[in-house]
Amino acid sequence: MDPTFAIGVDLGGTNLRIAAVSSGGAILEKITTGTEVVRGRDRVIDEMCATIKALALKHRTTGSLSGIGVGVPGIIDLATGMLRESPNLPGWEDYAVREEIERRLATTVVLENDANAAALGEKWLGVGAAVDDMCLLTLGTGVGGGLVLNGRVWHGMLGMAAELGHIKVEPNGPPCGCGARGCLEQYASALAVKRMAIEAIATGQAPKLARAMDRDSELSSRVVYQMAIEGDEPARAIFRRVGWALGQTLAGLVNIFNLPMYAIGGGVSSAWEAFAPSMFEELERSSYIYRATVAREAAGDKGTSPASRSTVVTRARLGIDAGLIGAARLPMIL
Repeated sequence: MDPTFAIGVDLGGTNLRIAAVSSGGAILEKITTGTEVVRGRDRVIDEMCATIKALALKHRTTGSLSGIGVGVPGIIDLATGMLRESPNLPGWEDYAVREEIERRLATTVVLENDANAAALGEKWLGVGAAVDDMCLLTLGTGVGGGLVLNGRVWHGMLGMAAELGHIKVEPNGPPCGCGARGCLEQYASALAVKRMAIEAIATGQAPKLARAMDRDSELSSRVVYQMAIEGDEPARAIFRRVGWALGQTLAGLVNIFNLPMYAIGGGVSSAWEAFAPSMFEELERSSYIYRATVAREAAGDKGTSPASRSTVVTRARLGIDAGLIGAARLPMIL
């Protein structure tokens, strides 16, 4: 029996997920409900805290509660616990999330950006368990990112580090919600895949995509991926574009950080088969550091010096549980 457990919360714009996780990494219980932000932030926080209390009481025989970690989408002021901005949580701007949760629970809460929490989860129990340093890109409705250095999330000066979705990949690319143009988010997110599909349909050169949109006006990125796998060339071209943008971004990250691992998670990562070939092609073309490590590995160099280690770019492992597990890990490593 593990002597302690923690409670992790993954607060999304659609779903609220809460879990009790043992210090050994076992998920003791997981509860998922709808966030229903339209009912107001106080109602969401009230229901979250009620569930946390119930879980803490139920699993107290497991051991002592080491703490509560909460992953939230958006820009967080870590010093104050304020959620400054969150496109997925309308009406939560400049909201004292941590203070409100702590007031209801009468205990300390660790607040973290959801992508950072996911990176920490992958480092603890996922694909990055064997490395001390890694970078995670999360491809969902938008594109997020997290950096783990020496086993801990790297926040930067104000807690706003690793906004990887807003790295520019094309100077005059599509406008982004952040105010810039050509950001990675405009090429590698679910919304970007849908936008590129609509643009392809508008040319008149994508009849199968057009028929798919006639059947379902939402035309999800999953549908476009399925068409790409089935050989539809306009759909395949969209995911080659996704891969190109990811390759551009990864090349810069590899050249700057020289980390041992870069992982890609989030819902769009399920289309790995469709975008990975062009991603690796662009990465090798644009990063001499990546080429050097790939060349050493291919030549059979298995030395232990840092210069001989390969740069690993891979899919994340924990899926939608990454942020939940990382949130639970937060109070364990204070």
